[in-house]
Amino acid sequence: MSARVFEDPSTGFTHVRGKIAGLSPGLHGFHIHSFGDTTNGCNSTGPHFNPYKKLHGSPDDDERHAGDLGNILADEHGVADVQLKDLQIPLSGTNSILGRAVVVHADSDDLGKGGHELSKSTGNAGAQVGCGVIGLQSAF
Repeated sequence: MSARVFEDPSTGFTHVRGKIAGLSPGLHGFHIHSFGDTTNGCNSTGPHFNPYKKLHGSPDDDERHAGDLGNILADEHGVADVQLKDLQIPLSGTNSILGRAVVVHADSDDLGKGGHELSKSTGNAGAQVGCGVIGLQSAF
């Protein structure tokens, strides 16, 4: 994964921007996971960030994990251009995502609507193929 930028402007939305390379072409689940721990690779990042104890869903659904950010699309070269904004992933306060992990999955996220036994917990998005800890970086 290349560098990604999380910005928390005064609008209340956190903006996520960046490029992710090395993916297979197509849709990939994109989530915030609970733990910023990569000691065992992406497997150490835990479940989706879910402070309100809801079922998995689309970023547009009322019933969703805070960390459910839907899918990103990798082009024919395996590069995804990420441009999204969300109200449920603040960079400060009780439910801050700082110190948590961003994770890209091998498969598309069914947004909780696929009928698979994993749809309501993970979106049946498959293996974790890339991850990184969300932290602060100086502007210098």
